[in-house]
Parts: sequence; structure tokens; C-alpha cells
Amino acid sequence: MRRREFITLLGAAATWPLGARAQQSAMPVIGFLNGSSATSFAPMVAGFRRGLSTVGYVEGRNVVIEFRWSENQPERLPALAADLVERHVSAIAATGGLHAVLAAKTATADIPIVFTSGSDPVRLGITASFNRPGGNLTGVNMLITEIESKRLSLLHELVPAATRVAVMADPNNPDSDTELKDVRAEALAIGVQLDVLHASNGKEIEAGFARIAQIGAQALQVAGAPFFIAERERFTTLATRHHIPAIYEARNYAEAGGLVSYGPNVVDVYRQAGVYVGQILKGARPSDLPVIQPTRIELVINLKTAKGLGLIVPPTLLAIADEVIE
Repeated sequence: MRRREFITLLGAAATWPLGARAQQSAMPVIGFLNGSSATSFAPMVAGFRRGLSTVGYVEGRNVVIEFRWSENQPERLPALAADLVERHVSAIAATGGLHAVLAAKTATADIPIVFTSGSDPVRLGITASFNRPGGNLTGVNMLITEIESKRLSLLHELVPAATRVAVMADPNNPDSDTELKDVRAEALAIGVQLDVLHASNGKEIEAGFARIAQIGAQALQVAGAPFFIAERERFTTLATRHHIPAIYEARNYAEAGGLVSYGPNVVDVYRQAGVYVGQILKGARPSDLPVIQPTRIELVINLKTAKGLGLIVPPTLLAIADEVIE
């Protein structure tokens, strides 16, 4: 080998790692901001990745995802959102509660944000409208808050003898007041006494179930809250232990042994969020992507749990259930 050829080859070998790093850094980076934990939201993250893949993005191959979890400490979210902005991510998925959405919205008016929201984003001032969101935000409205009163109605149909019902809400959830207002109105309409309990951590959830036993409530409605979804196994275990019929916001609970759930498929909501993020990486503008709502609200009944509670599920509910777990 001639000396000049050797020097050329050596120079190419020296510059190759720099070129590889440049290629890697050219990958778009997605910031994933969530108010809960990676463990509890693993199924939702899997759904998000599936959504990205349908648009042609696979983590580690042609896109990077930077995860930021606040571990149920909403006060950490502004700093986590600011960190993603400083890293110049290409888009932010603001998930796991309204606190994450607001933190991302405050942190940047330029980086596209795709949110998952349990409440009407127009009412909350997050977007200008559903069809034309405006600004740098769009996403999925899960209708969690809007159907809270319907859950109480279904619970009453399932346990008609229950004249006293407890509802457990997360006081840290910004949607809590709206949820409770709607549930109180429904309780008045169907003639049941409603006892409101608050819980923002595991110990308070357990204390809430002890309180249910003390006051003699005959059924429980678990209000919508991202933190509660993260604690779904604790809820279903305690409901079984205390022999209390309970209704929840999403199928994740029924799959974990909960009696009944009524709400959107949360995993599919995250899949749609992934689709939107992928479309934005391909050049779509958030302002041109309408805020989506679930096309189907699922009623899932766990018959095994019903039998354990000694309940006979009315045929009318079985007939309209989207899924019956046996």
C-alpha cells in the first residue's frame, strides 16, 4: 500500500465516528412528558410507540424518545418540560394529566405539543377550537370528565340497592371539581347519597377504603385521574378485600380485576398521540391537526369479580357491554 493511500484510509477511519455521530444527532428527538411513572404507564407507552411506527418512526432506528416522568409530583413538571425545551426536541408528547399539558404549554410556544387530556381542551383554554386548535398544541380529548356522571348511572344500574355511594377523587387533579359537580348532580337525580373522599397517594387510598367501611357506603366510584390509573392494582385489590362494588374510568382497571369500567381505551388514545407526533415529524403543523375524541366509549364488565362480590349483572348491561371478562 502506498503511503498516500494509507494516510487517506487512516483519515477516513478517523472521521467516520464523527460522521456517525452527526447522523445519529440528526435523528428527530421526541420529548415524552408524563406526570406518573414509567412502570405504571408501560402499556400506554407501548401504544404510543405503535402509533409512531404506523407513520414510519421506530425508536432507536430513526427517532429518539427522551422520557421525563414526574412520579406523581406535579410540581416537578415545569422543570422537566423546560429541560426538554433546552434539549431542542422536535416535538413534545404531554401526557398523564393536565399538569403535564400546562407545563409544556408554558415552557414553549414554538415546539409542537401533542397532548392527551381528560377534559375539554377548549374549555380549559388549551386550544382555540377542536377543528382548528391554533398555536402549537393539538391532541386527544379522552372525554373522561364529560362522562363521569354516566359512570354513576351505570353503577346504580349494576347495584340498584346501593343508596349510599362513595366517590374517590384526586385533589391534585385540576379536573376534580368539574367531575364532582357532575357526579353530585347525577346523584341528586337518581336519589343516592354521595360521600366524597379525597386521595393523592397510596396511604390516602387505603384510608379512603377504611372510611368507606366506616360510613357504610355500598358502592364506590373512582373518579378519573392519571394518578389513579397508575394505582389501578391497589384500587382493585382493596375493592376486593373490602367487598365493595366499584366502577372505574378505563378498561385497565377491569383487566386488573376491577368490577366494571366505562371510558375510552387509554392505550389507543396514546397510540393516536403517537400517530400525531409522527405526522408532525413529517411536516404537519399542530394547528392543522384537529383535536380528536374517541369514537367509542367502552363498557367492560369483569364477571369473575361480580361473582366474587355476589352480584348478578343485569342482562341489560351485559347486552351493551363491549367486553365481558370471565
